[in-house]
Amino acid sequence: MTNDLKDSFSGAGAGTGAGPGPGTGGDAPPAPAALAAKVRTLAPSMTRSMQRVAEAVAGDPAGCAALTVTGLAELTGTSEATVVRTSRLLGYPGYRDLRLALAGLAAQQESGRAPAVTADIAVDDPMADVVTKLAHDEQQTLADTAAALDTVQLGAAVAALAGARRVDIYGVGASGLVAQDLAQKLLRIGLVAHAHSDPHLAVTNAVQLRSGDVAIAISHSGSTGDIIEPLRVAFDHGATTVAITGRPDGPVSQYADHILTTSTARESELRPAAMSSRTSQLLVVDCLFIGVMQRTYESAAPALAASYEALAHRHSPRTR
Repeated sequence: MTNDLKDSFSGAGAGTGAGPGPGTGGDAPPAPAALAAKVRTLAPSMTRSMQRVAEAVAGDPAGCAALTVTGLAELTGTSEATVVRTSRLLGYPGYRDLRLALAGLAAQQESGRAPAVTADIAVDDPMADVVTKLAHDEQQTLADTAAALDTVQLGAAVAALAGARRVDIYGVGASGLVAQDLAQKLLRIGLVAHAHSDPHLAVTNAVQLRSGDVAIAISHSGSTGDIIEPLRVAFDHGATTVAITGRPDGPVSQYADHILTTSTARESELRPAAMSSRTSQLLVVDCLFIGVMQRTYESAAPALAASYEALAHRHSPRTR
C-alpha cells in the first residue's frame, strides 16, 4: 500500500468509498483499555509518520499524555496535522480526546490492570522466554479482541446464522483453517455449512446464495481479493454477509452487512500477522458458535450429542 493510499484512510470518516460500514464504531471514542488494541490493529495500515505517533503513544502513554500536540509532533518528528490525523484514525475526535485516553491508560498500567508492551521474540531467546512472550501476546490479543468486539453486530450475525438455510464461509491461508473450524462446528449442530478456500469454488457457490442464506468472509487484512469477490457475489444475491477482519475500514467492509473486528499482537520477524490473527479469529468463531447454540438449543443439543455418539462409536473397539 502506498503512502498516498494510506493517507486516504487517515481523514475523519475515511472508509472504503461507501462510507463507514456497520459495526465499525465511531459514535464514541474507544475506552482507554481499547486504545492499545486500536494502535496494534491499525498501525500496519498507517503511513510511516503516523506509525511513529502511534508507537509513541502506545509505548509511553503517561509521557505522551503530558505533551501538547506540538510537543508530540516534535517528539515523533512529524507535524501537528499528522498527530491530529492519527488521533482521528484511532477513533478520537481530536488530540485532546486522545490525551485523556492516554492518561486513563497510563493510570490503568500503573495500577496493574493494563499490561505494558513486552519485547518481541528474539532469535536467541531461550525457550522459556518464548513461551512467556507468546502466552502474553496470546492473552493480550484475546483481551483486545473481546474489548473491541461489537456485541450488537455479533448478536445480529448470530441471529442470521441461527435461521440460515445455508452458510458459506470464505478464507484462504491461515484464515482458511479458521473457516474450516467454524464450518465443522456448525455442521455438528445441524446447520448446512461449507468452508471454501478455493476462490473459484467460492464464487460459484456464492452465486447460489439468496435471501435467508449467510456468507462469512474471514480476512485479517480486509483486502484479500479471493475473499472479497465471493462475498460481493453473495451480497449482490441477497445473502446476509458477515466480515471477520482486523481492518474494519478495509475493502471487504463495503460488502458486509455485519462486521466483527479482530485484534492481533504486534507483527514481528518470528511472529507473522497470520499467526497472531488466528487467535482472535478463533475467539470470534467460538462466540458465533456459542451464540447459535443458545438460540437453537432444542435442536442443536441433540445434534451435537448425536455427533459425539457417532464419533465415540467409530473409535470404540470393535466387538466380534
